[in-house]
Amino acid sequence: MNRGKKKQIDPLAQAIAAALAPGKFISHATTWSFVDDVEDLAGDIAKIIDTEPERAALLFETFIAACHEKAEEIDDSSGNFGMLVERLFLDWIKSRQAAKHDPDETAKLLFTWMENDPHGFCYNLERQLVKVLDKKGLAALVGQIRARFESVPSRDEQRSPAYAHRKWGGVLKTLLAGKRDIEAYKALCEQTEFKPQDCLAIAKIYHNRRRRQDALAWVERGLAIASSDRRRSFDDHELRQMQRALLAKIGRPGDALQSAWAEYEAYPSIFTYKELMRYVPEQEKISWHQKAMQVSEKGDLTTQIELWLKMKEIDRLVSRLRKATRQELEDLSHFTAEPLAKKLKRSHPDISARVYCALCMRIINAGKSKYYDAALDNIKSAKKCYDKAGLNADWQAVVADVRQRHCRKKGFMAAFEDIVSGALRHV
Repeated sequence: MNRGKKKQIDPLAQAIAAALAPGKFISHATTWSFVDDVEDLAGDIAKIIDTEPERAALLFETFIAACHEKAEEIDDSSGNFGMLVERLFLDWIKSRQAAKHDPDETAKLLFTWMENDPHGFCYNLERQLVKVLDKKGLAALVGQIRARFESVPSRDEQRSPAYAHRKWGGVLKTLLAGKRDIEAYKALCEQTEFKPQDCLAIAKIYHNRRRRQDALAWVERGLAIASSDRRRSFDDHELRQMQRALLAKIGRPGDALQSAWAEYEAYPSIFTYKELMRYVPEQEKISWHQKAMQVSEKGDLTTQIELWLKMKEIDRLVSRLRKATRQELEDLSHFTAEPLAKKLKRSHPDISARVYCALCMRIINAGKSKYYDAALDNIKSAKKCYDKAGLNADWQAVVADVRQRHCRKKGFMAAFEDIVSGALRHV
């Protein structure tokens, strides 16, 4: 070979190698910045898809292969690197489609990655594939997945559904839903079983075709299946939401309202309240609100706090909190208790003081020494609220209780005594 005619290396291919830093381990602390830099390079390659699709496809294929090698050298507990590789797969498909590559060849390569996926880069990838594959590409991939699905046993040695059969059946269902191929989807379910999520998928396809009665029938079939399982899932919730929307559209708003009310009665919360009010006639909203608030009295404290704060039912909330035990308050999560304490600090400092004490005690009781600073800030706020409310005796009772139960926690008690005495806290 003539030395003057050396093979040219694509500068973007060189950039891939440099960005992935082969041989260097990427720790969890540096994963974010590392992935950001790699994403910038992926974006640069994506810019040439329209003008140089062949080159882009080859670069993305190289990029994906290099990421598989890098997977052994990165702590991806955040999942960011995996999401980056998912994007590479999608841009690779866009590039090959723009370059008019054979869809069958693309499907075969894609299937190979999906079947041999030691790092989980292709987990649930089919959910995104249906958004980027064109009609021929999607049909080709369906063919590949169907062949694999039909080649694996439906039962293992223990007569339970085999993992591979479930896996490829689930992938195939997602792709068929993406194709909106109802008959093929139904036939596949007949081979396996109908689940609530299958009925939901079929109902969505009918709904998109404006066949609302058919969609409603499948929603109700899904709910019937779900009712036989005591476990609640997001699919059940989505089925009920879709059922109500369909009932309203086909002229049965009263049935939609009763469905929303039944769910609210069973699980009063801010989410079921909003769903209920969506179907309440405008002129009846006040009376339905009052009715809903009465039912909310039997809910749990956490959902009551969220609902009543949002609905500005402060008197109702205050009445409930005055009856709350110390244990009930300490059981509240930080995300619920802290905004509650801040909200009531001016209007009801006595209750705010109790909530701040509960926030402190959650930390101290658990012995979480690295959060002692937060606990001390909370007890300091509690003292201010007790002072504002004129409840010195209640504050002294808190002090006595802390001294008795936590006297051995020296890392906390020294600063706690400074707060009690009013001395400046040493940091």
